[in-house]
Amino acid sequence: MLQLCFVRGGLGFLGTKRLTLIHAAFQSTQRVEYKPIKKVMVANRGEIAIRVFRACTELGIRTVAVYSEQDTGHMHRQKADEAYLIGKGLPPVQAYLHIPDIIKVAKENEVDAVHPGYGFLSERSDFAQACSDAGIRFIGPSPEVVRKMGDKVEARAIAIAAGVPVVPGTDSPISSLSEAHEFSNKYGFPIIFKAAYGGGGRGMRVVRSYEELEENYTRAFSEALAAFGNGALFVEKFIEKPRHIEVQILGDKYGNVVHLYERDCSIQRRHQKVVEIAPAAHLDSQLRTKLTNDAVRLAKQVGYENAGTVEFLVDKHGKHYFIEVNSRLQVEHTVTEEITE
Repeated sequence: MLQLCFVRGGLGFLGTKRLTLIHAAFQSTQRVEYKPIKKVMVANRGEIAIRVFRACTELGIRTVAVYSEQDTGHMHRQKADEAYLIGKGLPPVQAYLHIPDIIKVAKENEVDAVHPGYGFLSERSDFAQACSDAGIRFIGPSPEVVRKMGDKVEARAIAIAAGVPVVPGTDSPISSLSEAHEFSNKYGFPIIFKAAYGGGGRGMRVVRSYEELEENYTRAFSEALAAFGNGALFVEKFIEKPRHIEVQILGDKYGNVVHLYERDCSIQRRHQKVVEIAPAAHLDSQLRTKLTNDAVRLAKQVGYENAGTVEFLVDKHGKHYFIEVNSRLQVEHTVTEEITE
């Protein structure tokens, strides 16, 4: 992914403003029972594991890596203070999805907290719950919030309850082709099928006419089933040639939420982001305020903790619509790091 950041000239004041906002927003009058984290495991591999290890080392926190049999020589294993094999006999991806092994290693080696990174188990509520049940902190949202945000239909309902605009769509997953027919009769074409329990462009199909409906419904269902183990779909009105703007948020466990402004990820291929630009170029200041305010409002509505991203579409008339929350650290968080202090 190509990452672009504008950090010079007239944008310098944003860093100061953001720092002030963060400092003020995170002040709390509540007493916090502080238990220091002395050892962190990253249940991931590669670049994100190394970045977390580096941050932990700077903070004086001991680090733990896990690795599959195929990743014995990988750099993330070398960069951690301790490293342990997981998923013996499993393919590499399945090893990093083996929750019992990861929890076992964490408990046996007195790990205080687990960072999921991105991908793998980062948006699995059962993993967050398994950490909690084992007495280990999950560095991310609560299991319940991960579950709610991972269900796109429920996330949509939460956005509506928070007063955040959404694209016209079904209130729950559809169970038949006839329901897709009914939706298209009401809202017209084009429409888009989306996987109810996953993202990344899989299970997405744009339909522009009745003749295309059945084939695209079948394909979207099959793709969703293969990718996420659940073929449930929901339907939305398709927004033609929108801008895709996402807002970086941070929340604590006491209801404080701040935003770190936006990234423009409109340049995509097959619904996969190719270029990230921050701040978004030529974005109206009033629209920027609406986007960031709605992102914070939604996060507060659900009780969001830790880092996350709220994603919006902006149509050609400048109207914005919520599409989803990524309840984890994103690959492109580094772009936001370049424009904040």
